[in-house]
Amino acid sequence: MKTPRKTFWITAMLFSFILFACVTINIYFPAEKVESVAEEIVDEIRGQKTDGDQSLLKKNRLSISSTLAGFLCSPAWAADTLTVSNPTIRALKESMKARYARMRPYYDKGVLKEKKDGYVAIGNASGLGLKEKRDLNSLVSAENSDRERLYQEIAKAMDIDPSQVHRIGEIFAKEWQKPVR
Repeated sequence: MKTPRKTFWITAMLFSFILFACVTINIYFPAEKVESVAEEIVDEIRGQKTDGDQSLLKKNRLSISSTLAGFLCSPAWAADTLTVSNPTIRALKESMKARYARMRPYYDKGVLKEKKDGYVAIGNASGLGLKEKRDLNSLVSAENSDRERLYQEIAKAMDIDPSQVHRIGEIFAKEWQKPVR
């Protein structure tokens, strides 16, 4: 008689252990907010950014005009929730903005390509001289280094797990690949 009871309790404990051992941990990833930040940063680096408050109003025109709260909230309130910045991010953006001016002709010639992971690659450089290729390699190396640091800093600023930095790069890639307006 004790054996079936003992088997029951062992089975119940084993089942409980398996049930509680199977815990799924979901890591929150704010994709929409990263997309908004990516658009803002890429536009600023490429020199396409208008006044931040004005561009936010343009994006949120329907939601602001459709609610009474929209009339009561200032654009600065919206900017606070969509802007990610710290001294390192600002320095990286300035460095990348200055470098973009030198890289732009190579983009226009099709020599530089944006990869799906958020980094730059050299495409067909056959028409370039040796010095120009060396300079371009240096530009691409510096750009990719700054982008890696930028993605890491954004992850820190947005409290995103460091293992998700590659996802930030992929979201930025979509913005980098958009044609320059």
